[in-house]
Amino acid sequence: MTTILSPDICVIGGGSAGLSVAAGAAAFGVPVVLIERGRMGGDCLNYGCVPSKALIAAARHAHAVRKAAEFGVMAGEPVIDFEKVHAHVRSVIDAIAPNDSVERFTALGVRVIEADARFVDRDTVSAGGFTIRARRFVIATGSSTVIPPIPGLSEIDYLTNETVFDLTRLPEHLVIIGAGPVGMEMAQAHRRLGAKVTVVDAGRALARQDPELTRIVLDRLRGEGIEILEDTRILAVEKTGQGLRLHCENRDGPLTVEGSALLLATGRKGNTAGLGLETANIAVTATGIAVDASLRTGNRRVYAIGDAAGGLQFTHAANYHAALVLREILFRLPARENRAIVPRATFTDPEIASVGLDEDEARKRHGTVAVLRWPYAENDRAQAERATAGLIKIVAGRRGKILGVGIVGAGAAEMINMWSVLIANGQALRHVRSAVAPYPTMTEIGKRAVIAYYAPLTRTPFVRAVIRLLRRFG
Repeated sequence: MTTILSPDICVIGGGSAGLSVAAGAAAFGVPVVLIERGRMGGDCLNYGCVPSKALIAAARHAHAVRKAAEFGVMAGEPVIDFEKVHAHVRSVIDAIAPNDSVERFTALGVRVIEADARFVDRDTVSAGGFTIRARRFVIATGSSTVIPPIPGLSEIDYLTNETVFDLTRLPEHLVIIGAGPVGMEMAQAHRRLGAKVTVVDAGRALARQDPELTRIVLDRLRGEGIEILEDTRILAVEKTGQGLRLHCENRDGPLTVEGSALLLATGRKGNTAGLGLETANIAVTATGIAVDASLRTGNRRVYAIGDAAGGLQFTHAANYHAALVLREILFRLPARENRAIVPRATFTDPEIASVGLDEDEARKRHGTVAVLRWPYAENDRAQAERATAGLIKIVAGRRGKILGVGIVGAGAAEMINMWSVLIANGQALRHVRSAVAPYPTMTEIGKRAVIAYYAPLTRTPFVRAVIRLLRRFG
């Protein structure tokens, strides 16, 4: 027998985006049904942000042991117990999981259905013996790794982000296809934990970030022993007695890459299969569900958010999407996605973080812009920490309006927060100039860059004349 439910909102997907919508609506006393067929918490908790940062943290400690002698602390080469590293990663997931659990959301007043969901018409979803007829639907089904059509790949036991954190033994030689943020983060983490690592990409490594910033990161990664093959096309892959062999070609001709394990970090695509979207008049693109600026699909009763919408694939972007659709659904207030205010971060060492327009984008949209830079090496805290690799790059428009900021260096992902607030609120450089930063901190780097913008005023004849005049009054 089928039970009919008529909530105000039906959320499909229990990852970051879906949980944010469900929790937010429930907080206002709105009836919500949440449907999740797999693990609560979705990709971020189970296969993405949380386990990757836990692994990176372990690798950072190993690296710190190796570098301790620079501070007069003698430690030597660290001994890596990869089973314990794996246990650390799992313990972090387990510590956070209760926040995303069925029990917690049930206690919040959300009706949780653990089943597959499928639209049966424009206004109805079927899931686990329930028929849900909601006023609004929110699709937040996340994304999965894109499996490239490489001959021979189906014969290889490759890894993705959903399986790499299950490893209890460190690969001897990890080969990674894809030099985006995930590929480069995993490359450095595994290298610091003792694996040999090779990364192969058909284009430029970290291609979505400013090349001026990525150059500093890539130099560090290569200096740590990671082989990065850019502009290299993979022709085929084959299984060998020791693992696998990639057959490739680049501008220098054919080459082969051999390794013991293969990780695919080849981009992600929104999960849409099996949802019956065509029945609900919802279109799908090559990357996910087609939405407008307010994140609505072709069916006005249905929104798609987070990775499922095929745009910005970050947990914080998913949470941002959730806030936008709650604004529309609960308060009937218009809400439009503004990707310029969503920061991007890559958690390599040094980190890269950016928000707003990069230099090229700013010049195309605004013509003449000011580009300000300040190096980490000129910062006292960076010198004390021996973290002098990096710089901040600020792009400003008319009257010093901040158009974009990129930071590469220690703590970049933390420092970008302030700049995200400034850009989201349309602030200018003068607002940074008037702020006081504690000394010694790396956040001073940004203020030093801003002060450099105003430095020419000290040489302006008019300003000097005014000062001379004021001096006459004592």
